[in-house]
Amino acid sequence: MSRFDQAKMLMKVKKVQKELQKEIITVETGDGAVKVEITGEQKIKHVKIDPEMIDLEDIAQLEHWIEDAIKDALSQSQKIAAEKMQPFMGALGDLGL
Repeated sequence: MSRFDQAKMLMKVKKVQKELQKEIITVETGDGAVKVEITGEQKIKHVKIDPEMIDLEDIAQLEHWIEDAIKDALSQSQKIAAEKMQPFMGALGDLGL
């Protein structure tokens, strides 16, 4: 791969990375009690809890909903990132990345 092709490939990868920064995945658990927003690069943007949906006597349930929402959001984010980066995977190995 020529240097020009390598530079082109890196520019495309950086473009996809910027797209992932703007991608927002939203997950709700507990029938809307917990809402998590995460970017395509696995950075949590918001965690929202609806106080009307929470039983303060059952904090363990709230913790479970938060954990499930974060796990699901991360999983979805990783899947989106993998799909967008798939076309570059072989070429990135050639570049030593």
